[in-house]
Amino acid sequence: MVSLEKAVVAHLDKGGFHFEVLVDPEAAQKVKGGKEVDPLEDLAVDQIFKDSAKGDRAADENIKKAFGTTDVGQVAAAIIKDGEIQLTTAQRKEMTEKKRKAIVAEIARNAINPQTKAPHPPARIELAMEEAKVKVDPFKPVEEQVKLVLDALRPLIPIRFEKVNIAVRLKGEDYAKCIGDIKSFGSLKKEEWQANGMWIGVVEMPAGMQADFLEKLNEKTRGSVEARILK
Repeated sequence: MVSLEKAVVAHLDKGGFHFEVLVDPEAAQKVKGGKEVDPLEDLAVDQIFKDSAKGDRAADENIKKAFGTTDVGQVAAAIIKDGEIQLTTAQRKEMTEKKRKAIVAEIARNAINPQTKAPHPPARIELAMEEAKVKVDPFKPVEEQVKLVLDALRPLIPIRFEKVNIAVRLKGEDYAKCIGDIKSFGSLKKEEWQANGMWIGVVEMPAGMQADFLEKLNEKTRGSVEARILK
């Protein structure tokens, strides 16, 4: 359970009654984002309140009328999902900044400049977001906000999501130490061993990851890897 000091109030008006729970702000963020969590593990107190500041519990009959059950876990999940979360200024700032960084990372992994076919550095994406005055919602999922951010960035920078196919050629002795990384970056579409002991594969991955991919393979093979983007 979360401590009272860290917990925030989630509140919901339903069926003519007011309900509150004290919940971990990060858990509330997950619930708002559609993830399944056990609210009982993240409540400061396993009770449903009508006024948490005064410690006044909601009457069971009112809870039953509004939610059809008095199960604290089910009711708490509904209050968190459908209600409002009261964050302190510091909590909102911290959660918003974490979500902003996650959005930037997602765009940097998947997007390129269609004019140069090169990825956009995260710092460039962040600057464009600031210039576009993008507002980040600390509770909405990253995937849901990425599309809105891209729409805001397009008038400022050339950008689009794209996948690339990269052909890779490795020495046989480098295969074992590289194949895990190769598969972690994308989808292995084709592979074969040549008569001379060399391994060849074609990997499909988000365009924004190609620089990190090549850097990783060069590090593992001490620069002996051969790679090229397929048109």
